Amino acid sequence: MKYELVYIINTAIEEDPRKELIARFNGMIEQNGGTVDSVEEWGKRRLAYPINDLPEGYYVLVHYTAEPTVPKEIERNLGITDGILRYLTTRIEEKRSNVKPRTARIAPAAVRSEEAPQQEAPAQDQ
Repeated sequence: MKYELVYIINTAIEEDPRKELIARFNGMIEQNGGTVDSVEEWGKRRLAYPINDLPEGYYVLVHYTAEPTVPKEIERNLGITDGILRYLTTRIEEKRSNVKPRTARIAPAAVRSEEAPQQEAPAQDQ
């Protein structure tokens, strides 16, 4: 199954320990039998609301493929790691086209006034 993980790191953590933290979680996914598809570092961004009195956080987005038990283990480790403010794992649904397409319904043609047979008014002789 495919998953998307977003986590926010405290901005007080220096660059090298932050890189090690990101590598640690990517390694944890691979140790549990998953594969990391992509890692995007969004960088320092303002939070919607202060978390632990911090106005900013360092955002990381990870796309990975793993068994259904792996996200629970990753979230457990994220929860007990100092420096992680928030995290969210989402399962990505793959679209399947099991639904049969609808047959096109054609509305009955409305009779236009031009096409309707018009009766001519009788001519009056004067």
